Amino acid sequence: MRTPLLQLSDITKSFGAVQALRGVSFDLYAGEVHALLGENGAGKSTLIKIITGAHQPDGGSMVLRGEIVTRLSPAEAHARGVACIYQQPALFPDLSVMENLALRLEPVRPFRRVNWAQRRARAIELLQRVGAEIAPEQEVRELSMPEQQLVEIAAAVGAGAGIVIMDEPTASLTRKEQERLFSVVREMRREGVGVIYISHRLEEIFALADRVTVLRDGASVGTRGVQTNVATEAASGSSGRPAEGLTEAALIQLMVGRAVTMTRQARDRAPGAEVLSVQQLSSVAGGIRDVSLRVRSGEIVGLAGLVGAGRTELARVLFGLTPADRGEIRIDGRTVAITSPAVAVGLGLAYLPEDRRRHGIILELPVVANISLAVHRRLFPGTWLRSGPERKLATELVQRLSIKTDGVDAPGSSLSGGNQQKVALSRWLATQPKVLILDEPTQGVDVGAKSEIHRLIRELADAGLAVLLISSDLPEVLALSDRLLVMRGGTLVAELPAGSEGPAVMAAALGQARSSDGNRSANGGFGP
Repeated sequence: MRTPLLQLSDITKSFGAVQALRGVSFDLYAGEVHALLGENGAGKSTLIKIITGAHQPDGGSMVLRGEIVTRLSPAEAHARGVACIYQQPALFPDLSVMENLALRLEPVRPFRRVNWAQRRARAIELLQRVGAEIAPEQEVRELSMPEQQLVEIAAAVGAGAGIVIMDEPTASLTRKEQERLFSVVREMRREGVGVIYISHRLEEIFALADRVTVLRDGASVGTRGVQTNVATEAASGSSGRPAEGLTEAALIQLMVGRAVTMTRQARDRAPGAEVLSVQQLSSVAGGIRDVSLRVRSGEIVGLAGLVGAGRTELARVLFGLTPADRGEIRIDGRTVAITSPAVAVGLGLAYLPEDRRRHGIILELPVVANISLAVHRRLFPGTWLRSGPERKLATELVQRLSIKTDGVDAPGSSLSGGNQQKVALSRWLATQPKVLILDEPTQGVDVGAKSEIHRLIRELADAGLAVLLISSDLPEVLALSDRLLVMRGGTLVAELPAGSEGPAVMAAALGQARSSDGNRSANGGFGP
């Protein structure tokens, strides 16, 4: 029987009174993609930090390449061939690609002369191995997120890493970029690298993984075979199950301990009066042209489309972040000029942006400060800060949104991704908005948190809020929307009713369908 590259047995870890890991066992073989799943807060990040030497376990044992490891540091983990590629690449933006690779791969020696030709040649070789069409002299700040991730992978390949950890690597990638990343992962597997793959996108697990281990509340609740991989199963002694034996529903139930469905629920409340009306809105800076739409009180209007279709750009124009060149915006029937986010908030608009870590919450601030940021003038009308009203507001919203936190004074960085998203949402709910624009509200959160956020969105609409929902998750936007608008090339190309099927949405997004009235071409303009 082959020895695993990595074997963890009964790992425990506590932070004060919080037990993050409760007897977790996990193993990884050469030439295997072993997925690690679980809700945010299940213990995945803590386990990865133990494998990379950032945290020391309180109990249990670790065997790395057949050798018992009692205390592992990050430097030693790197020397033993462990590499981690995070969702946000840790590269130096002002250095070139080859300089970043050199920092990872070249030994540190004093008074050492740099062989730039050799450094460049090695960078070209590594970038070609991972399929990256990137000039080695290019500064990292000029690279897209997927290109930066490929540089990270190139560094891992160059270091001869035998164990590569990928943490949500496709969160910001297009479908084409995802396929390129999948090809790199499969090539690493063929070369005998063991890959630990973390993702909330279950379709990726079924496309890539040989086995999957699920964590829940800090404990491992099951390991299952996903793909038929005879070599891996024979080596590990795992019985494994073929792909048809493990369903997405079964995986979700393992993760959350209950069934979670993504089906449309009938709405009892009919939409009310029109709250937001947009006519022929255009913005050269935002790439938006002739957009017309309406959202009524108590209505969830979904905004679908492919990456780059202009959905986020439209949201930024509506919220005053990008200037509009022409067109008309009405709030409650009154024509308004939205020149800044402050004006938008004053008119009753709220915008939850796509990137919660950059624009959603401030990780260093406590929950209470994050929640009150948008309503300081209301809470503190004078010159003195009063903690009483601020804490009361934060406590009420924490309870209302079921935010899991040690208290309103806990820093934002201590929360799981789903709870960070709820804090960002609660900040805008504190403004008592009329219109709520949600841009990818469940991106990067686990299935349990996603289900809770869906419930909140429905409850907010039932309470009379007008909701404009932007989502790349097609099942999500189909399940939540009362009406569905499809964007392509910076304009609206179709309107579809509730209950529409995914193929109809994708056909419109690709320019291959007509709008619901059957008279307008999906390649032309669209108005309500």
